[in-house]
Amino acid sequence: MTEPSRRTVLTAGLAAVTGVGAALGGRAVWDATVAAPPPDPPELTGAVGRATVAFRGERQPGVGTPAPAFVTIVAFDLHPGVDREALIRLMRVWTADIERLMAGTPPLADQTGELTALPASLTATVGYGPGFFTAAALADRAPAWAVPLPAFAIDRLEDRWSGGDLVLQVCADDQLAVAHAVRVLSVGASTFATARWTQRGFRHAPGVTAPGATMRNLLGQLDGTHNVQPDVDPDLVWHTGPDNGWFAGGTSMVVRRIQMNLDTWDVLDRGSREAAMGRRLADGAPLTGSKETDLPDLEARDDRGFTVIGPAAHVRRATATTPRERFMRRPFNYLDPPTAGLLFITFQADPVAQLVPVQQRLADADLLNIWTTPVGSAVFAVPPGARAGEYLGQGLLA
Repeated sequence: MTEPSRRTVLTAGLAAVTGVGAALGGRAVWDATVAAPPPDPPELTGAVGRATVAFRGERQPGVGTPAPAFVTIVAFDLHPGVDREALIRLMRVWTADIERLMAGTPPLADQTGELTALPASLTATVGYGPGFFTAAALADRAPAWAVPLPAFAIDRLEDRWSGGDLVLQVCADDQLAVAHAVRVLSVGASTFATARWTQRGFRHAPGVTAPGATMRNLLGQLDGTHNVQPDVDPDLVWHTGPDNGWFAGGTSMVVRRIQMNLDTWDVLDRGSREAAMGRRLADGAPLTGSKETDLPDLEARDDRGFTVIGPAAHVRRATATTPRERFMRRPFNYLDPPTAGLLFITFQADPVAQLVPVQQRLADADLLNIWTTPVGSAVFAVPPGARAGEYLGQGLLA
């Protein structure tokens, strides 16, 4: 007896399946597949993949949380007619879905729950733009600084990277976890809002650098030396004042998209790059120091009488002139060929008092302006975290 060919077997099998489907009205086989529960996830063996971050608490995650490898930030425009009741429904949906995603548990409407099995320190952070307060008829409760940053002479801002009524920052040490969470949360918001812009960034992957090490940007520089730590200087990051009582435990989020001209930067010699920055490339030490954490000596002079750190060097222009002119940086690199640059993300209690003076000095005279151009800017109020039984923004919206 002749052995049936593989093609014959496959064809017969396909015909049998097709026949069963037709006999049952073309739905039973498909419905059974959809209705079946997903298989148990495989045993997780990677510590990075298993890692989770707590969602509930006084403050939202994704601010003081150590910065992971990947970020996607989505800004939304609210649909016309969306009011406070609609925003409460959205915040309830997002609160429930974010809590489950961060725990590695599929949200209730998630048809691809297997993609949640490796949360990889996933966090999702929600912020409100000026239009959010207007839609909620609560403009009088918005922080005074919840407006676009003032125009700087170096800005070449594009609408496609600026503004927004609502923002969602999703971070994780695995890009698939980020992509899935962004998809789930964007679908959940689709009844209420439309994505205005999406920006994706990256840093060093877990294990590549020591924990807490300063990241490098695409210019090759250590980016974020002497950064504000929210657990050391909480008043510089978190709102604690008597005004806007609903906002206690919240912060402000500024997103600046800084495009870099790497082609012209690449032709510079090493000495010129270090002079523009005021720091050494190898270890990030100021030109007047021996290690990254040394404070720059802005008065030190060379044997010709010139300051070692030039008058337009970035580190000089960025150095705070008052104790309040400091903020927390959480930057990520981006690469969107043919462009590349930095997602300059900052968190601070009051951007007008803390960030704007520094940005103005940089705009006035910073050598790095030759190679960097701000093309996007947005400001958001990040409400406090959701405690047990609460939804995000409840103190404002309830």
